[in-house]
Amino acid sequence: MIKLTRLNGTSFTLNAELIEQVDHTPDTVITTVAGNNFVVKETVDEVIEKVIRYRQDVASKKKTLA
Repeated sequence: MIKLTRLNGTSFTLNAELIEQVDHTPDTVITTVAGNNFVVKETVDEVIEKVIRYRQDVASKKKTLA
C-alpha cells in the first residue's frame, strides 16, 4: 500500500499492485485495473517513487521469510 493525498488534502492508501496507469493532465490521475480514477497532489514521479519503494520493501520482506 502507498499513501497518497487527494486534492482536498485528505490522505488515503492505495494498493500499488492495482495501479494500471498514472497520467499528468495537469493533475496527477491514477487509474487502477478496475477502472477507478484517483486525482492526487503527488506528481507522477513521486507516485512512481512510492511504488518503487513499496516493491523494494515487499521484495526485502520476501527474502527475510525465505
